[in-house]
Amino acid sequence: MRGRIQKITNALATCVIVLFTFITVLPLVLVVGYIIVKGFNHLSFDLITKNPAPVGESGGGVLNGIVGSAIILGISSVIGIPLGLLGGLYLAEVKEGKLKHIIRLCVEILQGIPSIVIGIVGYILIVLPMHRFSAIAGGVALSILMLPIIVISTEEVLRLVPVELKEAGVALGMPQWRVSLFIVLRTGLGGVISGILLSLSRIAGETAPLLFTALGSQFFSLKMGQPIAALPLQIFNYSISPYPEWHSLCFASSFILLILILTINIFTRAIIERMNYKVG
Repeated sequence: MRGRIQKITNALATCVIVLFTFITVLPLVLVVGYIIVKGFNHLSFDLITKNPAPVGESGGGVLNGIVGSAIILGISSVIGIPLGLLGGLYLAEVKEGKLKHIIRLCVEILQGIPSIVIGIVGYILIVLPMHRFSAIAGGVALSILMLPIIVISTEEVLRLVPVELKEAGVALGMPQWRVSLFIVLRTGLGGVISGILLSLSRIAGETAPLLFTALGSQFFSLKMGQPIAALPLQIFNYSISPYPEWHSLCFASSFILLILILTINIFTRAIIERMNYKVG
């Protein structure tokens, strides 16, 4: 009798788990499916090879937004990746100290700050002194968002490096900084790269910080010191416009951005699986 009750209880618990999983995943599936259906119908070669057409004219594309997003992400990577790696390496290698607690506190605070607040900070610290919006300001704002992700992921991965490897490096007469850089960091390189890719996928679709920093532009530009277009900004502007042609571009641009983020996440998952396979 008791065994039968346990089977019924397990079956009910499994049904509840499946139900709540379905409820959780359903909104994501609906949103992604809607974007794919609406966006795929408006995909064209002109979309990724031409700049936006003037208001009232049909056609055009989002080439300036794709290039602008690449420039902003590049600036963010140049700033955020080295700082994140050094911060994560420091937290993983240093045992105790006030500086370690200060860095960890700052990372935890940054992780919880809304992205729009980061945009306002970038506007005050960079846009106002420069007296203009720019790709540099947008890149700095996004680098602040990616920084805590890289620091935390790097710290967690480097903590998994066996102590024996560190002791072997020290026994060979290597200074501590070389042990950290050439043994510890190199051993956990796969996990570190996955953390970097996750941070890039996190900031690739951010719009709020760029509204206060990069501003956006209808023109193609490679100047980092001037306002620049970005794919999330164009999606935002197209979505609130009254023109049906721009609504079509909004869905097509959303589809491109979705594919980009999904590709980064799949690539990250492949790196993690490969790393786990090597460890196993």
